[in-house]
Amino acid sequence: MLKPLGDRIVVKPLDAEEKTSGGIVLPDSAKERPQTGEVIAVGPGKTLDNGTIALMEVNVGDKVVYSKYGGTEIKVDGHDVLIMRQDDILGVVEG
Repeated sequence: MLKPLGDRIVVKPLDAEEKTSGGIVLPDSAKERPQTGEVIAVGPGKTLDNGTIALMEVNVGDKVVYSKYGGTEIKVDGHDVLIMRQDDILGVVEG
């Protein structure tokens, strides 16, 4: 498993839509990059100038919405994941 440092988060992107609302099946080249995912690891938090650590606002298991081109794509244990800063997270999906 990958342990992120500082205020970084590891997110497993959720699959992009396979069909349009009209029922047309999209090829891989036409799919948009997903903007939602599940948090699978979080770092300890950002170290502030005074030496204290700001706690993370997201937790493992949270479903999140992130910036369209935020994060760095890598493979971990054969799975595509994104490493991003907490600032790239736009919100947590509730419910």
